[in-house]
Amino acid sequence: MAISPQLCRPSIRTHLYLPENNGRIGLPRFRNPISVRCAAESSSASASVSVDPDFDAKVFRHNLTRSKNYNRKGFGHKEETLQLMNREYTSDIIKTLKENGNEFTWGDVTVKLAEAYGFCWGVERAVQIAYEARKQFPNERMWITNEIIHNPTVNKRLEEMEVRNVPLDGGKKQFDVVDQGDVVILPAFGAAVDEMLTLSEKNVQIVDTTCPWVTKVWNSVEKHKKGEYTSIIHGKYSHEETIATASFAGKYIIVKNMKEATYVCDYILGGELDGSSSTKEAFLEKFKYAVSDGFDPDRDLSKVGIANQTTMLKGETEEIGKLAERTMMRKYGVGNVNEHFMSFNTICDATQERQDAMYKLVEEKVDLILVVGGWNSSNTSHLQEIAEDRGIPSYWIDSEQRIGPGNRIAYKLNHGELVEKENWLRKGPITIGITSGASTPDKVVEDVLVKVFDLKREEALQVA
Repeated sequence: MAISPQLCRPSIRTHLYLPENNGRIGLPRFRNPISVRCAAESSSASASVSVDPDFDAKVFRHNLTRSKNYNRKGFGHKEETLQLMNREYTSDIIKTLKENGNEFTWGDVTVKLAEAYGFCWGVERAVQIAYEARKQFPNERMWITNEIIHNPTVNKRLEEMEVRNVPLDGGKKQFDVVDQGDVVILPAFGAAVDEMLTLSEKNVQIVDTTCPWVTKVWNSVEKHKKGEYTSIIHGKYSHEETIATASFAGKYIIVKNMKEATYVCDYILGGELDGSSSTKEAFLEKFKYAVSDGFDPDRDLSKVGIANQTTMLKGETEEIGKLAERTMMRKYGVGNVNEHFMSFNTICDATQERQDAMYKLVEEKVDLILVVGGWNSSNTSHLQEIAEDRGIPSYWIDSEQRIGPGNRIAYKLNHGELVEKENWLRKGPITIGITSGASTPDKVVEDVLVKVFDLKREEALQVA
């Protein structure tokens, strides 16, 4: 049976835990390898992470972060690596736009840049620490457990620096290629508990670039677990960040959108919300790849907490939280809601700022919008979604290579469909709104705009 490489999930066999510590780095010792359970169909696979309640992931992570082979703050090469990143990723065109109130005209093309766009602090930090790691360990073999961020330009640059992806075979990461003394980078999305356990046992140098906003979510689901609340995680069950978050949770269910959240809440209320849910069997079939091991909706939805994948739509996460709270009030009474509902603000500032800026940009007078970012970038997909919802012609591309030949563009819609369009740039003066996802360097945006300028220049020459 074919297994999607993205959708392999760990089952942590915590019955193998021994009380004695590993003398090297003060971490829990496992005599036997961590088992990895994968389930898949042609279209999707299991996202369940089964962690024994006796295993304390928080304590494990606390000990790991204090071991001698762990680093999350860099190696003292920050200034040098930031200078290198500035040379590779900054843009004179973006600089001109920022110096002129985020709007400037080149020939027949007026560009309006969103107020917040591009590299966020967490992404820049992750890439910078990875650059530092290569500077600190110039000759060691270096691995990364997933793409450091969802941007092909940056990931290709790391490949050029001989940072290798941990290989996959049959949907499983082959950590046996990683040897003691190697360096392993954990990406900005974080890594699941089973991967951290495997690496700690191998006594490798771990360079952790996990965004602090992601670890904030981990802390929230750990609080849910401690209070015996089931985590309702607003996210995409196959996304690396959500996989990692789920591995720190106790009981959980992952909902992709408001529609799925409504289904869950309708089930809690016995079909009295909107009637969208039905039987327990239908519930488990619908969420079979998005719940914790042994999940029972009749037992596990009496106490719930809200968490989110940091790149989801802010407004939708908030609405899901409000819906869950109202549902618990309706079922258990207003006075008892705190015994059945828990929520912390885990919405990433950078995601929120870029979405707010996009809502402003769609109110501007523009002929079309370009959304620049990796095609597997969740936060970029939601920027595209905002434009689509307003009915504005919007083109989500990951690089300038999607433009051409001629006046043609290949782009993605927010739900993932690839579309090609001829004559997407109208003749004559045009006003273009532009934004970019949190993993997108300014240089990539510049390359896209240069391609647009070239097309309009060719048009002017033909008219002349």
